[in-house]
Amino acid sequence: MTVLEAIQKSTEFLGKKNIESPRLQTELLLAHLLKMPRMKLYLNFERVLTATETDAFRELIKRRGQREPVQHIIGSTSFCGYEIAVNRHVLVPRPETELLAELGWQFLLASPKQSEGGATALDFCTGSGCIAIALAAKCPKAKIVATDISAAALALAKENAARNNVAERIEFLQGDGFAALKDGWGEPPREPGLADGQNGSPGISPHQFNLIICNPPYIPSAEIQILEPEVRDFDPRLALDGGADGLEFYRLIASQAGAFLKPGGKVMVEFGDDQAETIRKIFETEKWIVEAVKEDYSQRARILVARR
Repeated sequence: MTVLEAIQKSTEFLGKKNIESPRLQTELLLAHLLKMPRMKLYLNFERVLTATETDAFRELIKRRGQREPVQHIIGSTSFCGYEIAVNRHVLVPRPETELLAELGWQFLLASPKQSEGGATALDFCTGSGCIAIALAAKCPKAKIVATDISAAALALAKENAARNNVAERIEFLQGDGFAALKDGWGEPPREPGLADGQNGSPGISPHQFNLIICNPPYIPSAEIQILEPEVRDFDPRLALDGGADGLEFYRLIASQAGAFLKPGGKVMVEFGDDQAETIRKIFETEKWIVEAVKEDYSQRARILVARR
């Protein structure tokens, strides 16, 4: 079987399985198997696959037909041009999240430097680490902190940071919400003569970050079961479940993030379809000024930018 025949037959098979963009999915998997750029397949249409290659390719196509995401089969995806490994412990990065990361690094690059070390950013709910990595790569003088409740997600995020040569500028912290900010990032300066617990809120160091950026879980709990199989069955529930109405993390960020922002700092959050106005009200109720609600590639409201 030639490369072209493999592509044609597999595209037809995936199409019958209702896989979106079956030709593209087929080409991505075959290029991965043959270890060549996808476009190079077009220069190799007449190449005959070996028996081993044919069997391996059939297995990859079978897995995709069973709705396993192509990113999981390949083991990685591209995010803002950086290779990000993915597995069942992290959300597969979406294209719209690239817009969130871009807004973040544009803001950091334009921020007045708060110290010799540059601006600081918190990637809240980092998952694969894709946003933190993009910020660190685009803003080489910035200090990035990335938090997540999942130890498995953080382990992969650290691997991704090392893979993209930014590990030394990202501090990964595990914990639930803002409780993850501890040690050097969570010990406020103690005034002379004060005992533990007498210096404001113990374990919280205010005004640390120029930017707090987050793509939190935002699917209402009851709706997870009706998601596409690629999401429902392969993305971790921790990265999807936003509580009963999907807004749990926005309430948390709106109520607590202000204590961790430097003067002039901003919060940027991604959200789901039809959540824009409700999230705007959540932030405005907590005395935030909503500067903008940005649209994604399909002209749907997707990102909220707010400041104090």
